[in-house]
Amino acid sequence: MSPAAPSQRDRSVPAKAGAGAGRTALAAALALALATASPQASPQTPATRDALLAQARQQHDAGHRLEALAACEDLLRRWPADADALRLRVRLLAELGAAVRALELARQLPTPLPAPELARLEADAAAHQARWAQAMPADTRHPYVEADRALASPDPAAVDDAIAAADRMIALARASRSREAAGAYQALRRRGGTLPAYADTPVADALLQQRQPEQAIPLYEAASRAQPGPYPEEEADPRIGLAHAYLEAGRHRDAQQWIDRVAVSEPAWLPAPGSVRPRANPHKTEAELAAALVRQQTWRYREAWRRLEALRAEGPANASIWNQLADTERARGWPRRAEDTLVGAAGLDPDDTSIRLGAIDTWRELGDFPRVEPALREVEAVVPRDPQVQLARQVWDRQRGWQFDLEHDRGRGGSPNFGDADHETQATLQSPLLGERWRIYGITRLAAANLPEGHTQRERLGLGLRGYARGFEAYVQALPAVGNQTRRTALEAGLRWLPDDYWTYTLDWSNTGDADVPLRAHYYDITAHSLNVSAQWRASERSAIKLSANADRYSDGNRRYGWEAAWTQRAYTAAWFTVDGGLQAGATRNSRSDVPYYSPSCARWIAATGRLENMLYERYERSWSHQLDLSFGSYDECRYGSGWMASAHYGQRWAPHAGLAFGWGIGWNSQPYDGKRDNRVMLDLTLHWGE
Repeated sequence: MSPAAPSQRDRSVPAKAGAGAGRTALAAALALALATASPQASPQTPATRDALLAQARQQHDAGHRLEALAACEDLLRRWPADADALRLRVRLLAELGAAVRALELARQLPTPLPAPELARLEADAAAHQARWAQAMPADTRHPYVEADRALASPDPAAVDDAIAAADRMIALARASRSREAAGAYQALRRRGGTLPAYADTPVADALLQQRQPEQAIPLYEAASRAQPGPYPEEEADPRIGLAHAYLEAGRHRDAQQWIDRVAVSEPAWLPAPGSVRPRANPHKTEAELAAALVRQQTWRYREAWRRLEALRAEGPANASIWNQLADTERARGWPRRAEDTLVGAAGLDPDDTSIRLGAIDTWRELGDFPRVEPALREVEAVVPRDPQVQLARQVWDRQRGWQFDLEHDRGRGGSPNFGDADHETQATLQSPLLGERWRIYGITRLAAANLPEGHTQRERLGLGLRGYARGFEAYVQALPAVGNQTRRTALEAGLRWLPDDYWTYTLDWSNTGDADVPLRAHYYDITAHSLNVSAQWRASERSAIKLSANADRYSDGNRRYGWEAAWTQRAYTAAWFTVDGGLQAGATRNSRSDVPYYSPSCARWIAATGRLENMLYERYERSWSHQLDLSFGSYDECRYGSGWMASAHYGQRWAPHAGLAFGWGIGWNSQPYDGKRDNRVMLDLTLHWGE
């Protein structure tokens, strides 16, 4: 005799594999069971009502539910009004997964079921209907209708029954009502109740959607211990959810160790009944995708990308692989490449919401703003409860809304350009997007320095217009002088063009040259027409080469021309930690050196650079990071020879929540000017509000 099966089956999943296949398989099994019950009694069939009922109960106790149901149906054909058989049939159907049919028959019983038992059936039926609606909705444009209808029955929470409460939590979670599911779970805990094992995973999913990973982790761990695998194809693997919960709780080492073990333990192929060819194991793919995601979320983009490229080569028809690969490509600075990958993903699964959200993120990054709002509204019309859809709406609303930036720099030293003490502040307030392409903004600049000649300041307040197109951004602004120490109205314009994923070109022009004219020159009412251009080739987040040049026409007749080249290369990457190295070289030439500000007839320099960056803390949009920049090299000035130059800067960035970030840093640099060494220390503060 087979061992007895548990009295409560896992109602968090359908009874059989597949969405449509599950219902078909269950119906076939029930039909087969009923067909075995002959309308005429055989010699082996018990002749009395009590014998038939005893046989049905024995089969049920042994875990043979189909045989028990057949015996029960045989009894009911002879004695249709038998109350015990009617109740047993309801119980058997519920345990076999036919919860809706069981509820229908329960409501037809001549003697109603006790309220707690009926509440269990109602919650069980709601959980099943919500699961089927999630897997295979009758109308893909309205996926919540069936699940909401299933949940429209009275809330059984008033009944002190853990099974009924758990089934309703499952139904709420499957209906994308994770907030209600999480609330019901907290209420159950306050009452001192516990979840049945089959509800651990779906309730943990709801808690994770509500950004409560610490609450979800114990449930995932319990589910993983209770059933370490293997898992049916249609059943959610709690080990995958546990890896996500570890990662979102900031336990990235636990997440990686755990998911790597899971990925290794899962076989790549499973036997296919009725076929000599095996089939791919979806849980193996899910584990590999989660392992790649852990690496991507902890800055190891290249490692994640290589894993996903290998997965795509093995399973080119898997839309989830294409979708996550596109997300990694976007993180590496390849939005157009990601867009092409998403086209392939959409061809494999045109109804996948995450693929559409990925396309929206790509358009936002490319500045292709007119496409964002219509696409996002279309997704919201179908799945407005999806947490990722809601997050995409919040991000887009911040990006297209008001933007505010504040930068303040303060320095001390003996520089001929900056004096003993100097400071500069710039504040910019940008309007929301107008017509999805334009922003109007106000800008103010305040700069001052204590020079040997005396105090000087440069103050401006003005307006600007910024325009956006796909891969292109341009601005024009006018900043009239404020106060009696500033001359002329500054007219400035510039552009930034990204023709592909690798090249970036910039151009900035000003008729006063505030960014290039030192305050010492400003003290003598000197301005300049300045032009700055740059071209950068960026292979990925790991390496880049940039060449920039400038031409300044000073109002005192001086002409300054210069260039600078910079190369950076990633040297080391670990979880939330990177080390970059590089080289920097440049030269400048001035037509006049007999001017009151630093203006060497010629100078050149070369330096080695390095940067260390580390994430100290991250939880969703809240983060705290710091970085250290170092450089050391040689500065050679005509007529004065060469000398060493060095700089160091340490800074931190704190984002308390989405759309708000603070930064601060302290720096030091030393280099010779006209043969005299200058040492300077700086403090910088930044604030950003918006997106």
